[in-house]
Amino acid sequence: MNTTLLFGIHCHQPVDNFDYVIKNAIEKSYKPFFQTLKKYPQFKFSVHFSGYLFEFIEKNDPELFALIKSMSSQIEFFTGGFYEPVLASIPSKDRIGQIKKLSNYIKKHFNQTPKGLWLTERVWDNSIIKDLKECNIDYVMVDDYHLLSVGAKQDDTNGYYLTEESGETLALFPINEKLRYAIPFYDLKTTNELINSFKNIDGKNAAIIFDDGEKFGIWPKTYETVYEKKWLEEFIEQTLNDNNIKVQTFKEYYQSFKPQGLIYLPTVSYQEMGQWCLKSEDALKVQVLNDIEKELGYFIKGGTWKNFLNKYQEANWIQKRFLELSKKQINSVKYKEALYKAQCNDVLWHGVFGGIYLGNLRDNAYKYIIECEKLLGNLKETLDIDMDGYDEYKYNDGEILTIISSKSGAQIMELDSLNKEFNFLNTLTRYEENYHKKIVICNEKQEDEELKTIHHNQFILNDEIKIITDWYTKKSAIDHISKTINLQSFIDNNFNEIGDFANQPFDIVKNATDKLEFKRDGGIYLDKKYDSVLKKTYKFLKDTIKLELSFKTEYKEKLQYFNEWNLHFANIDDVTFNEQIIDEQMQYLSLKTNRLTMEDSYTKKQFIFDFDDLIDIYIIKVNTVSQNEEGLGVSNQGISLAFVYDIKQKFSTTIQLNIKDI
Repeated sequence: MNTTLLFGIHCHQPVDNFDYVIKNAIEKSYKPFFQTLKKYPQFKFSVHFSGYLFEFIEKNDPELFALIKSMSSQIEFFTGGFYEPVLASIPSKDRIGQIKKLSNYIKKHFNQTPKGLWLTERVWDNSIIKDLKECNIDYVMVDDYHLLSVGAKQDDTNGYYLTEESGETLALFPINEKLRYAIPFYDLKTTNELINSFKNIDGKNAAIIFDDGEKFGIWPKTYETVYEKKWLEEFIEQTLNDNNIKVQTFKEYYQSFKPQGLIYLPTVSYQEMGQWCLKSEDALKVQVLNDIEKELGYFIKGGTWKNFLNKYQEANWIQKRFLELSKKQINSVKYKEALYKAQCNDVLWHGVFGGIYLGNLRDNAYKYIIECEKLLGNLKETLDIDMDGYDEYKYNDGEILTIISSKSGAQIMELDSLNKEFNFLNTLTRYEENYHKKIVICNEKQEDEELKTIHHNQFILNDEIKIITDWYTKKSAIDHISKTINLQSFIDNNFNEIGDFANQPFDIVKNATDKLEFKRDGGIYLDKKYDSVLKKTYKFLKDTIKLELSFKTEYKEKLQYFNEWNLHFANIDDVTFNEQIIDEQMQYLSLKTNRLTMEDSYTKKQFIFDFDDLIDIYIIKVNTVSQNEEGLGVSNQGISLAFVYDIKQKFSTTIQLNIKDI
């Protein structure tokens, strides 16, 4: 009676992640892991590194790179998309290009031709099969949940299955959930018993684990357990000394045993992802159902990974931008590399890790999107970028690229500095998350010595921090109408919106070379609907956007109108507002002026807003509260500006923005 242990790790860092973050992962996780495994050449295992991380290690830690290379006979290398895209989120030609790029890199440096592929976030979609076969892939990693969700029995997930699409077959290795949660969090005795629970008389059953390499050292409290207390060494020794356990690579197992059978999968990822990708109220419902119907929990799937594109408008926009740019591919190595880097998955979703909430990851995606735009050099375009049935309008003056949406209130959706490769509208709407309902308010630091997985975080928040959500997309040139607006109601986002212009479609009236004119026949809603018309005209000059506003309503009493702009900066502490700053002590500013000058020392850019008259301006920090591997984090997403006007029946004004180098 014995079992086969198939052990693998997946290592990845987002493209252009902070150097200190990657170097810390190297020192605390990757390097000690391989140093430990080097001592046990008979312990065979599998490894997947994203191409970006491999290149980073090759350049910045040649000692570790040489160590991994010296262990090639002990390791089976898995391929994948070079820059770790979700394969189902990118076009077929990019899928094939990215996989072949990483396979060629592995062949060049480690003298292996990969037959196995690490499926990013285990996001399965049948559409990828044909492309994987074109890349000579024989097998991929999924979760046991993928198989259980279509009726497979747990006892039948201890090997691999075949699946098929249009006559092309592919093997699926299911990662065991119990092992995924056990290693390296359970004690050695329990872990060994769990592995041995897979044994059978012919030794065909496999205990399959393939999980994040980062859990061996940089997940909370794991470095002490795994290396200082020598959990990993003792685990390997225990495994090798157990005559009931045979350690193999996936390739060896695949060549030795026949499949369990044929299976067909839906579009699916792991179970937690099915909840994370849903909007808050739906995620909680699915969680409740899973808790009640534990026996049927595998059949309660939640959503699919692409639901993140519905949940987070900003993720959808980034993904649709690189789809657009993929269609426009030119014969340029630089263009292709920039496109591939923009397709990195981390920024497109959110679960335990920061994902879409991390401004630096969005900055990195836009950096490469803008690099592609520079290489294309298109000056003016009209197209439906986000595939919602409404056109967007692009203007490129050689310095600034502006994109305006007709659907969302004729807002400015993107404002790119081409020479700095930076999107100043890389903002984030404040979304309600299901874990917000689990937050415990506490002002004292909580100490927890118990080693847990990152899926068991506590949600503790200082009572000084408010969780505020938005009902409209936080971009720029948003039109609000209220009976009254003040600084506090703007901060709390609880002003009474009585107009229907902030997030509703506008008609395009004129689309000229340097001018866009929009109009909406809307209303003011009080005791009844009062017909109202708002015209917005954008004029584009060199480094300048001129917004002309004209409003007319049947409502005869005084109202307040404010035009909202949301801007993103790499570091809000680097920005001044009429020579004032917003810091930890000063979270907002209130000004009365006809000119607002903002300076960003990071991009070396100056923003000058000019107004026809003296107006009230409110400036506030936009912060989000989001889950991360440590628990909860507060992140600044940028600043929100309200340009406030008193209006009555008819109103017209001009807002002019000039962007120039400091």
